[in-house]
Amino acid sequence: MILLRRLLGDVLRRQRQRQGRTLREVSSSARVSLGYLSEVERGQKEASSELLSSICDALDVRMSELMREVSGELALAELAQSAAATEPIPAPVRSFTVTSVTGMPDGERTTIRAPKEPDPVAA
Repeated sequence: MILLRRLLGDVLRRQRQRQGRTLREVSSSARVSLGYLSEVERGQKEASSELLSSICDALDVRMSELMREVSGELALAELAQSAAATEPIPAPVRSFTVTSVTGMPDGERTTIRAPKEPDPVAA
């Protein structure tokens, strides 16, 4: 499941880090508690439009730019999710034990591959 609050938090964190600013600086400028801003950046809290406006002002970023970046992230996440859902399930891979046999009539070495027996300890 794609959570918008996580995508939004990721974009806010990247914006802040691009500016080389700390959580403390941005929280002070936005007049938001440091802990709450941290939770928003980690996608643990939903940010209201008023809070987003304050954070955007503190970061000197237009909310439309922020939302455009979030929209791009959402589009990529949706594509990845739909690609993962439509990929064929790979067939189970069979393990083989390789046994070498010598003493063949022509004197050559022959390799026989047989299905590997399941490990009774692992089962």
